[in-house]
Amino acid sequence: MEKFQKDLDRLGEWAVENAMKINRSKSKAIRFTRARVKVPLNYSLMGTLIPQASSCKYLGIILRNDVSWADQVNYAMKKAWKALHFTMRILKKGNINTRSLAYMSLVRPILEYGAACWDPYREGQISALDRAQKKAAIFAHYTNSPNWETLVFHIFKQSDNYCCTVTHIAVR
Repeated sequence: MEKFQKDLDRLGEWAVENAMKINRSKSKAIRFTRARVKVPLNYSLMGTLIPQASSCKYLGIILRNDVSWADQVNYAMKKAWKALHFTMRILKKGNINTRSLAYMSLVRPILEYGAACWDPYREGQISALDRAQKKAAIFAHYTNSPNWETLVFHIFKQSDNYCCTVTHIAVR
């Protein structure tokens, strides 16, 4: 921990030397672990104590100190539902191709964003993602089962796990 504080001090000195401003109010100290640790993180940057937090948003993905992805899944689902309902209001009278394209362009990327990190594996997360896709399928194709692959399978296929699993199955 002392080494990290020294690095923060050097960062502060470098910023001053190079006339860079660091927005210290946007800094948070987070310890990522599943263990229960009672020792507080007391880091400072340029004389300002960095507040400890239980979660933070980094590049649009919510990271929690207990390494749980529940907040990220809930955030993505809420945002996707808003986008889907907006699309449904705008394209009430659109044809099947337009509705399908709108889902694939506007809603599905929200659900897939960062999925390589938070890879949905819990049953509740998977069913939440499937509910959104079923609602979109009913909207776009007037049926529960269009020719779309499931969202979870699509995410899984894009990750390295798919390649490893297919190779593992082929080797057996």
